[in-house]
Amino acid sequence: MATTAPPALPTPQRSSGPNRARIVAIVASILGIVLCGSVPFLPIEQDTAVVNWPQAGSTKSVEAPLVSYTPLRMEASIPCASISELAATGGTLVSTAPPGAADARRYGFVAAVSPESADAPARVDVVLRDQVLLSTPVADLQTGCALTLAAEPTRTTFSATGSEPRVIEGDSRPQVVGVFSDLDSASAGLNVSIEADSRFTSSPSVIKTLAMILGALTAVVSLFALHRLDNRDGRGTRKFLPARWWKFTVLDGVVVGTLVLWHFIGATTTDDGYQFTMARASEQSGYMSNYFRWFAVPETPFGTPYYNILGLLAHVSTASPWVRLPALLAGIITWLVISREVAPRLGAAIRGNRLALWTGALVFLAFWLPFNNGLRPEPIVALGVLLTWCSIERAVATRRLLPVAVAILIAGFTLTAGPSGLICFAALIAGIRPIMRIIIERARTTGYVAAVGPLLAAGLSILIPAFGDQSLAAVVEMQRVHSISPNQPWFDEYLRYQYLFNISVDGSLTRRFGVFVMVLCLGVCTAMMLRKGGRIPGLAAGPSRRVVGLTIGALPLLMFSPTKWTHHFGIFAGLTAVLAMMTAVAVGTKLLRSPRNRALFAAAVLFLLAVAFTGSNSYYYVSSYSVPWFDKPVSISGLGASTVLLGLTVLMLGVAAWYFFREPYTAGKEPSAKHARLLAISPLTIAAGAMVLFEVLSMAKGAVTQYPAYSVGRANVDAVLGQHCGLANDVLLETDPNASMLTPLSGSVATALSAGGATGFDPNGVASDLRADKEATATGGANTVDTSEDTAGNSAGTGGGAGQTGVNGSSVALPFGLDPATTPVMGSYGQPSPGTLTSDWYQLPDVGENATRGDIISIATAGRVRSVDKDGIVTYGQNVEVEYGTARGVDDAETDAVETLGKIAPLDIGPAPSWRNLRVPLDQIPVEANSIRLVVSDYDSKPDQWVAVTPPRVPKTQKLNDVVGSQAPVMLDWAVGLAFPCQRPFDHRVGIAEVPEYRILPDHSGALVTSAWQDHYGGGPLGWIDLLLTAQTIPSYLDNDWARDWGSIEKYTPIDPSAVPAQVDEATVQRSGTWNPGSMTMVF
Repeated sequence: MATTAPPALPTPQRSSGPNRARIVAIVASILGIVLCGSVPFLPIEQDTAVVNWPQAGSTKSVEAPLVSYTPLRMEASIPCASISELAATGGTLVSTAPPGAADARRYGFVAAVSPESADAPARVDVVLRDQVLLSTPVADLQTGCALTLAAEPTRTTFSATGSEPRVIEGDSRPQVVGVFSDLDSASAGLNVSIEADSRFTSSPSVIKTLAMILGALTAVVSLFALHRLDNRDGRGTRKFLPARWWKFTVLDGVVVGTLVLWHFIGATTTDDGYQFTMARASEQSGYMSNYFRWFAVPETPFGTPYYNILGLLAHVSTASPWVRLPALLAGIITWLVISREVAPRLGAAIRGNRLALWTGALVFLAFWLPFNNGLRPEPIVALGVLLTWCSIERAVATRRLLPVAVAILIAGFTLTAGPSGLICFAALIAGIRPIMRIIIERARTTGYVAAVGPLLAAGLSILIPAFGDQSLAAVVEMQRVHSISPNQPWFDEYLRYQYLFNISVDGSLTRRFGVFVMVLCLGVCTAMMLRKGGRIPGLAAGPSRRVVGLTIGALPLLMFSPTKWTHHFGIFAGLTAVLAMMTAVAVGTKLLRSPRNRALFAAAVLFLLAVAFTGSNSYYYVSSYSVPWFDKPVSISGLGASTVLLGLTVLMLGVAAWYFFREPYTAGKEPSAKHARLLAISPLTIAAGAMVLFEVLSMAKGAVTQYPAYSVGRANVDAVLGQHCGLANDVLLETDPNASMLTPLSGSVATALSAGGATGFDPNGVASDLRADKEATATGGANTVDTSEDTAGNSAGTGGGAGQTGVNGSSVALPFGLDPATTPVMGSYGQPSPGTLTSDWYQLPDVGENATRGDIISIATAGRVRSVDKDGIVTYGQNVEVEYGTARGVDDAETDAVETLGKIAPLDIGPAPSWRNLRVPLDQIPVEANSIRLVVSDYDSKPDQWVAVTPPRVPKTQKLNDVVGSQAPVMLDWAVGLAFPCQRPFDHRVGIAEVPEYRILPDHSGALVTSAWQDHYGGGPLGWIDLLLTAQTIPSYLDNDWARDWGSIEKYTPIDPSAVPAQVDEATVQRSGTWNPGSMTMVF
């Protein structure tokens, strides 16, 4: 069969006269390439910081916690006159950590004097990171001597007058949180100088600023010249927006309406608090630091300008609906791009196919909602990759190069949003062959420099925002520091899919569904193309191939992301919607006529759903409150949804088999109208629509069930109405638990707890180690890390130990600031026989001005307590019950003077066996009851089965927002930042951090993750906070949701209360772009 070759494209002839556009393109692009390429190497203005001590002639201790832990350089000189001053009494000469800190000698520099004793003379000891530099009697020191230390990145030198200097090769710089001393006077020669590592606190120099401005201008000029060269084809300027893009349809209303609704009631994403706090702190630090790990190094080249936009939004308002607007806008724009730009380019089979458009819309929503409703960069990447593809398609369709340059620009800016933006280059790769043809054709008339130069200038212009205020050397050091885990290599990509199948938030059924649909649609489209000669009939061959190629290419490019958590899959939301539209055409009745094959496709969709529903309906932190099946796979009356769906899968396979065997007998026969309508049903459309309904109704149910207690939906509505402080308005703090203690009817505080009889209970019957049981955290949960540090599983002050002897002879360390002088303790730990305890009756408060006696009864308890959760699941332990009754007279101390009305088991939110507060809502106790007592029993002889209690309290509470306020610096764990938008995270500047007054943690399981992430091993803020401060947990409760473990709050107290903030000597110096003051300390 003869075929007609396509007509050859006309080859334009190079103009013989001067070509101004060509010359401008060449000159401007070369200048743009040189200027933009030089940006990382050009000098920056660095703010330096030095702490000199003594300050103003005073030896008072000063606080200066370094976020890098160690200084660039430290010099210290201690004259022997200062040693003599402390010889009689002993004390600290100089220390870079408070002497009372447990790890002061392990991490810091300590020079101290031990006084003379009967066994030994006075000694001076100098220790650097557990290395003894000097230990000698004071009497052996020469008159007028001095001890000197000089610590640098490559070596540390210590010397004492009259002895050989000791040189330690390598990095032995001490961790510095300040300078602490017991000296009363500053002897001549006493000096400590600490240069903070402020290499990242920088701004562009004048020459760098000029280079960035000129680089951007010349790149723009080269693109304008490229546009003029494009117009030489004689076809005029093309419209930028598609025709009738503004027409709003019912489908648009469904998509946009759902996105807006989800913006208010939907779950937020994993790292919202992380990104939010980074953006807020950058206002003072001067750069976008990784606030919670890696020694606060910047995220450059990633995060610019996206995170900066978040910082600007937070500067206007910290309300969650406001700062999350970029995600909402990205979702709306992504859909508009899909429906206005992508769908028409794919061909008439989609452009006029309502079923395909609805399928794409529903799949888009089902994928977008669980992944892209927060502050993470995935929404931006999902939009960026589609815009890159659209620009490539426009370039191929118009045979012009300006769209190629725009595609490169979009890809570059998308990459700066996050490492996953690398997938945009898959779009460039997918279109490389036709693009190369266009470049070659253009080069025939303009030369390669004029054709390619503007493209390179456009690509290199991304270096302007990426390196605008950072040097190349600083970024190289940042990358080195990021070698601290998590930093998985590309060949560990399988972990991402392994995590997707965990029963956790990362493996939730909603996340699984979107990814499974992407794989299914990719497989169907690829198979159809292979079967139909490289195209899906009815679709434009080139664009559809490039969409498939882009998605296939994006999957391996995702391997180069340094972390393997499943939230990165959100970048595929837009692409999956496009694939779903193509799949709707491929399996439509026009192409997939075989009932057998349509039944097989339906079986595949059902199987996809069955596997997805083996996961839980989980969301992160507060987003999960009262969401059905948030902690387990969906089931009703014990019947799992996955089992039902698997059964339907088998049934549909049976239908396919039935059609297969009937096929020889029905060949050539048209199905009946009813049968044809059944075959026309699109299972993917139905599944996606059902999943969208499931997601929205789940969150709506959670918000309704929680009301009037806290929920994400209620908090967002409150924010719109002007109350944007989120969880801080619902968490109640018991700031003085001693004032909340109930009065025993007998009047005897010391004996009341055991007044009703105590067998097998003792004032010291409490285990010394009350660290919480280790709780399994889902492997692969976002920001979970392996660490060499022993991360505490309980909040501060609840881990046991010995304390002062109390009112009933107990020497147990009490939690929550309870006063031993007024708080008796009785416990059954270590008792060989069964125990019972009945307390005296305690008087409940009278009804106050607010027509209530209080909210709850609270009992500080340790050990293991039997409890039943709202799902009826029993946690084994010992019985603790609260009996309530009516006293005939509050002055009557006789037990039988109280008429018992009933008893109730308190709520226990854990964790065991740590100290925690059991609680009984007072609205569950009859109004006529005015007295309560505790009845406790322990009949289990196992060593780990015991219980200890303190007297009951009715907490007098205040809102967290009223106590902490918006001015006090707070250590907000990364998981809670967006839930507490009114609390101010502590700032850091020039490498020195502000000392926080409080710490707010998520729930127990979340706190295990955040504490490990923020610890000393990973260079997090807890690494210097724990060296400088001690913490005490404040009892707290979630208003109207008393059984909820919302998290905890700790109040910090300085280990050295006499220390004051250090005065910092700041200056500005110019540094080369390659200047490196030395490697940061990563290992201690």
